[in-house]
Amino acid sequence: MRLPFLSGVTALGCAVVLAAPAARGQAAAPRESAASATSATSATSATSAAPARRPRVGLVLGGGGARGAAHIGVLEVLEQLHVPVDCVAGTSMGALVAGAWDSGLTPAQMREALVHADWNGMFTDAPDYAELGLRSKRLAQRFLPGSELGLQHGGAVTPPGVVSGQKIKLFFNQLVHADAGEPMLESLPLPLSIVATDIGNGQRVVLRDGSLTLAMRASMSVPGLLAPLDYRGHKLVDGGLVDNLPIAEVRERCGADVVIAVNVGSPLLAPDQVSGLFGISAQVIALLTEQNVRASLATLRPNDIYLQPDLDGIGAGDFDRVADAAVRGRAAAEALRARLAALAVDAPSYDAWRHRVEVRGHDVPRIDDIRIAGLVRVDEQAVRRHLRQRVGAPLDRAALDHDILRIYGDGWYESVDYEVLREGPRTVLRVLPVEKSWGPDYLRLGLQLESSLSQGSTYGLRAAYQKTWINHLGGELLLDADLGSRTGGSAEWYQPLSGTQRFFVQALADYHRERTDYFLGDQRIAEYVSARSSVELAGGVNLDVLGQWRAGWRESRTTNALQTGVDQYGLVGTTPRSGGWFVAADLDRFDRLYFPRSGWSVSAEGYRSEQRGYTRAALDLRAAWPWQDWVLGGRASWVGAAAGTLPMSEAGKLGGFLNLTGFAAGQFVGDDVDYLHLRAERIIGRLPLGLRGDMRLGLALEAGRVGEPYTLQVRNGWLQSVALYVGGETPFGPVYLGFGRGSGGATNAYLFVGTP
Repeated sequence: MRLPFLSGVTALGCAVVLAAPAARGQAAAPRESAASATSATSATSATSAAPARRPRVGLVLGGGGARGAAHIGVLEVLEQLHVPVDCVAGTSMGALVAGAWDSGLTPAQMREALVHADWNGMFTDAPDYAELGLRSKRLAQRFLPGSELGLQHGGAVTPPGVVSGQKIKLFFNQLVHADAGEPMLESLPLPLSIVATDIGNGQRVVLRDGSLTLAMRASMSVPGLLAPLDYRGHKLVDGGLVDNLPIAEVRERCGADVVIAVNVGSPLLAPDQVSGLFGISAQVIALLTEQNVRASLATLRPNDIYLQPDLDGIGAGDFDRVADAAVRGRAAAEALRARLAALAVDAPSYDAWRHRVEVRGHDVPRIDDIRIAGLVRVDEQAVRRHLRQRVGAPLDRAALDHDILRIYGDGWYESVDYEVLREGPRTVLRVLPVEKSWGPDYLRLGLQLESSLSQGSTYGLRAAYQKTWINHLGGELLLDADLGSRTGGSAEWYQPLSGTQRFFVQALADYHRERTDYFLGDQRIAEYVSARSSVELAGGVNLDVLGQWRAGWRESRTTNALQTGVDQYGLVGTTPRSGGWFVAADLDRFDRLYFPRSGWSVSAEGYRSEQRGYTRAALDLRAAWPWQDWVLGGRASWVGAAAGTLPMSEAGKLGGFLNLTGFAAGQFVGDDVDYLHLRAERIIGRLPLGLRGDMRLGLALEAGRVGEPYTLQVRNGWLQSVALYVGGETPFGPVYLGFGRGSGGATNAYLFVGTP
């Protein structure tokens, strides 16, 4: 199914023109009789003699998502032929190309920028996983990324779009050199009109002045996918909904005598493709868009030039094919080369036109002041801690883009942008975080479905209430509840101690009940319901994006009730209370949440039980390396007693997926537990645009050992296992289907969907 990326409905009512200056050029000529696209393309010149003056040329670039890269090929031919243009109008992707061209990019530079852009990354707002703070990472692991709902006035509020457009806006900034000063529509060399839609009333909104990048962002806001832009009292979305090919705008804007109109809109789906909710919705939108395009085409005159590149097979969301689209756009212009050449001027005249519309060089400004604007709840220091730009130094745009994403990654903002302003001789960098309109209280959800050959099926539902920015330092309350095979809840208070949030204190209370299986050799002999309660008070240090260090006091108690089988190991009853000091380090530099391509992580903890006289130590090391279409990975872990004897509830365990896959989860229990694996994963597919992640086929070689077993084992010493699995990271969390075979012929199979 092709995305209805830049298509929409015809709106009734008058258009709204947002422009401070009056439209340049003469008034629009009276509308002549309608002409079809075919007749407009094939028509001969209306006059046999050259006009007394050069005809005014209006260029119209329509919307079409990735198909809009065809506009670049058309611009290349216009440049080669020396065809001057007097005004431009664009919608959606056409607005992006028109804005970049009018702000100084050559077609060749634009092609280079669009071909090398990370479009998949651009349609996910968050920074790379490695650039998140540890707290944000752990929240992302526990809850579905798309499940965040605001809680306001007793009701739930959904975010305005699947994507907020954070990275898209930063890309626009880069494309038009907003780091050298925000380009303003009214100051561009050529009169430029960008069309958007007011989603509140359906009006056609024409942007002729103000921020170029905001106008581009507004015109590309596909409803439902990209959040609307609140701008000048309007809630603006994709202009293709009301005017996907704004021919009338260039007639009004510069009194165009000749219109060059480039239509790259998506065709209708074939009848056999129209099925399901999304297919029907796409077709309805495409049908309505076709109506406003037809209305625009009906205004073409015999001397106008209409181009419709052959973009068959390129969908609106196929941004990996923008180079192909540009080639096809060039071919369409070459097919009408003779008609376009009739609008050309001689070299001196073209050079004079180029000089008049040329954008001068973009000097890197020195920043004299940095200001944070727009904050309501968030402390300014929480924003400034991410900024590396220094006052008195030249602006480092690459570092600024990186830091802006880091700010956004804190999770408190709907968007984060910047602008560079001139105040007399001074240059000011303004950082513009917009706090979430649906915050600061949130409902988060998690889901888990798991089945294994050895232990049957389990399920879990998780819901949490998160209250952020309770005080000016950023205190948070997180209450969560689990229902299913694991039942219980927890309450956590997280309190930063300064505006920079480097140091913090944390209090946690937790109670959960879940099934625990114990084995005698390869046979499951007992099933318990284990209830564990714990409280924890800690202080710590956030180590920027590296991770976190914590130390504090923990109290815990475990109760086991036998459900089925024989209490072979005497676990029924309540264990004595265990309380003591702990220290923990959690470092995470992976680039992905669940299925990383590169990076590493280290988790280490030491705990000393004062009442029971033991010291537990645990270490877990993981790493991943990319190699062509493969990912190589490894893991090594150890759990043991540095002093005393670990109780059964604190012992190390082996068994389960990628923890000796061929054996049942928790089949081996004891002290001095070692585990390691090496794996190779072949990337066999990627998720669609906007859904980060890939699908993999993996093979893992595993080994594990229990130095001091607490349960009777048929096999002692080092155990081996091999795992074969297919899986990947999806919007529902990790998904995998795996099979394992271990020492002695033990086998197990796994299916998992959801959040850990």
